[in-house]
Amino acid sequence: MSTKIVERHEVPVNDTWDLESIFKSDTEWEQSATTFKEQVSEIDGFRNKLSESAETLYLALSKQLELQEKLGQIFTYAHMRHDQDTGNSYYSALQDKAYGLVSLFEQRASYITPELLAMDPATLDRFVTEHKDLQLFSHLFDQLRKQREHILSEREEELLARAKEALNTSSQAYGALNNADLAFPSIKNEKGEEVQITHGRFVSLLQSEDRDVRKAAFEAVYATYEQYKNTFAATLSGQVKSDIFNAQSRNYASAREAALSETHIPVGVYDQLISTVEDHLPLLHRYVKLRKKCLGVDELHMYDLYTPIIKDVEFQVSYEEAKQKVIEAVKPLGEEYVERLTQGFEDRWVDIHENKGKRSGAYSSGAYGTKPFILMNWQDDVDNLFTLAHEFGHSMHSDYTRRTQPYLYGDYTIFVAEVASTLNESLLHHHMIQTLEEKEKKLYILNYFLEGFRGTVFRQTMFAEFEQMIHEKVEGGGALTAEELTQMYYELNVKYYGPDMVVDKEIGFEWARIPHFYYNFYVFQYATGYSAAAALSKQILEEGQPAVDRFIDFLKTGSSDYPIQMLKKAGVDMTTSEPVEQAMKLFETTLDQIEQLIND
Repeated sequence: MSTKIVERHEVPVNDTWDLESIFKSDTEWEQSATTFKEQVSEIDGFRNKLSESAETLYLALSKQLELQEKLGQIFTYAHMRHDQDTGNSYYSALQDKAYGLVSLFEQRASYITPELLAMDPATLDRFVTEHKDLQLFSHLFDQLRKQREHILSEREEELLARAKEALNTSSQAYGALNNADLAFPSIKNEKGEEVQITHGRFVSLLQSEDRDVRKAAFEAVYATYEQYKNTFAATLSGQVKSDIFNAQSRNYASAREAALSETHIPVGVYDQLISTVEDHLPLLHRYVKLRKKCLGVDELHMYDLYTPIIKDVEFQVSYEEAKQKVIEAVKPLGEEYVERLTQGFEDRWVDIHENKGKRSGAYSSGAYGTKPFILMNWQDDVDNLFTLAHEFGHSMHSDYTRRTQPYLYGDYTIFVAEVASTLNESLLHHHMIQTLEEKEKKLYILNYFLEGFRGTVFRQTMFAEFEQMIHEKVEGGGALTAEELTQMYYELNVKYYGPDMVVDKEIGFEWARIPHFYYNFYVFQYATGYSAAAALSKQILEEGQPAVDRFIDFLKTGSSDYPIQMLKKAGVDMTTSEPVEQAMKLFETTLDQIEQLIND
């Protein structure tokens, strides 16, 4: 692990993402943003005219899509430039300008949905019959009908659009504090060297075999968050209030119902996930007990959760090695998939290295008409190997969708987003288990799977339960203080991890570290997506080409169908508990495997 954090300008160009493929320069972006600001008024010419004729309606919707596509590229460039160096004030300003353009566009186009809903359904159906090109919008019209009772008047829609930028302030403030302003102290690593803790290094430090290093990193990070607990409580409270304001404004019973309705997911799917996972918490408790035994400790602490339970295994993975392992792992998905993924490595989809001010974590991004970019903060370990496979799953999903669907349906909902990414991880796990010969490394990967399952299914479901609790508290008239947030979060950890875990008081402050609590009921989809991916990867490995064809069709569907239906066609029914039950069976089987290998 390097002890020096490089500046952005020190990163080799070939190791950065190719944002110049969107705009050749910042100057070109500025010109495009200025042009867009002038062109956005063109949408005004269709106000109060959508019901005049099929041709007018088609021209209005086409203009809306044209502007949205341009805006997507403008926004993508700005937010990714900002994320590569959040301390760069010029790119912070660029991102602010992009948010402003989004708000401006939404204000100008806010009349379209209310006018569509005000039209006589018979007239709309007649227009679609008369104008062949309007048939493209049939699925969109069907979605609008389902949302009819939650769409407001033109004036109210415009006011909500104007308020959006202000309502995003809590999330933006959190991002600035967490990524740019928050500084963690230095600790001594295994070699006695002073190493500054960063977001990117934190998990690597928790994976250290030296317990003193793990404990020091854990305590230093959460002591830092504790110092700012009241500020973080204020930003999270502001986000929750924003979610509730939007939900109540649109006549939803709760913020959760509003969030799930955007992708037409029944609330019962959320409740069923939590209840099914809670029914299987004894499996997590069994894993915790196994971890305690393998580590040989009298007490298992929260900072012991990430270190491998298989000792004396040197398992570093360079970025170049990771590329090859990912390519090999996805071969069951066919030649075209492998070729496109390989091309992604060559065409600079990936921004590889951590640098000073860079946004923490990893993600896949981009827009229609751009490359499906990936942000990494590379560390030479197995975790980053699987993260790379995960993010390429997202990017390949985007690539297939954008090459197949028109712009209108050239994206996919967050409910299905985690399926393609997690399926790649599942295939990588299978490949590693099949090809590794050393017992210790095989045990390491089995443990990595168990730990990944813990983090993706059990932990994300715990996050989902916490998110539901804090929204319900505010919806019930309560306030979110730092003390109350910490207590609620601490008690959930006690329930989930069971009697063999010492739940350190510091973990109570972890709520302040999790950016996904600002994503409006996003996290539950990691767990549902993982469960769906586990079932689909099993089908691909056992059935072969028919299952592959179903999965590739799923990647190509974009948002041209409802997510529940898309997954049914791919081979899983998320309206039942069966996928989660299957995932739990896989966790139990892997527990059996690792216990048997340990005892051999």
